[in-house]
Amino acid sequence: MSENATTHSTASARVSPAVVRWGILGTGFIAGLQTSDLVEHGFNVQAVGSRNAATAQEFADRFQLPSAHGSYEALVNDPDVDVVYISSPHPFHYDNALLALNAGKHALVEKPFAMNARQAREMADLAESKGLVVLEAMWTRYLPHMVRIRELIGADALGEVRTVIADHNQNLPKDPGHRLNDPALGGGALLDLGIYPVSFAFDVFGAPARIRAAASKTATGVDRQTAMIFEYADGQQAVLHCALDTAGPNRAAVIGTAGSIAIDPVWYTPTAFTRYDDGGHVVERFDQPVTGRGMQYQAWEVERLIAAGAIANEVLPPHGSVQVMTAIDAVRGEIGVHYASDVLP
Repeated sequence: MSENATTHSTASARVSPAVVRWGILGTGFIAGLQTSDLVEHGFNVQAVGSRNAATAQEFADRFQLPSAHGSYEALVNDPDVDVVYISSPHPFHYDNALLALNAGKHALVEKPFAMNARQAREMADLAESKGLVVLEAMWTRYLPHMVRIRELIGADALGEVRTVIADHNQNLPKDPGHRLNDPALGGGALLDLGIYPVSFAFDVFGAPARIRAAASKTATGVDRQTAMIFEYADGQQAVLHCALDTAGPNRAAVIGTAGSIAIDPVWYTPTAFTRYDDGGHVVERFDQPVTGRGMQYQAWEVERLIAAGAIANEVLPPHGSVQVMTAIDAVRGEIGVHYASDVLP
């Protein structure tokens, strides 16, 4: 029997976009994608901030935003901004998040949440002390197909879940000066790409009891490809892979004793999945259309939290992001990748 799941609940209840006024910190590619989804779905995007006034104005003109600021400090101190979306390069997430939080602004922080668990913990602790939302922008967790997968796992539809398999492989720029290949900018496959399968494993199983990892490096010293096995106390395993110079299938699966789920490529973007019983028969095909890129769901979650007077959710609370970064730290320890951020100032 096949079940069409398009009527199942979406990632989070939408609140009025007029409740929260957004500011965009950074004007890069991902900032443009997030802002496009915000504007398309009726969010109140008030301002953008850049280290360059001309760049900020160009971005504001592109999305018809009311205000452009030539510094991040000016953006976070804008009285017409309630929440700051942080889309600066990896090593600056920590400083920019602290900047926004200390200005009394909620923050949606691009992944990886920070460069390491120490920074992530400081961000989470500061937000909690100030009663503010700090949410990692792991947009995949809020997409409709991921919400449905959590529902199925919670209902024991797969029996005892034993295995998660996920890869994220792309053919990205090989220029040694590109940020992806630059250790000073947090380059490498793990932080840019591996963060997705790692976070997915946490979404299904939580924190692992043991981590094994192996990697190959580029000439600049960042990980070119990394393979990981997460082992859990009850014997479950997550088999994860990422690479930045080879395009891959970008598939994921969840396997249990009573069935399995095969997520279509690209699994971490809005997509469909097929659920099978333990005999390999299709019992559900989930395919819920999503407008835009799908980054609006995480923004709706920020607004939902603010409207509810809450600072954390169950999907990915700040301490969950700290746990993810703790695992990333452990992987980096296994493969011998280090960043300047690891050294206390």
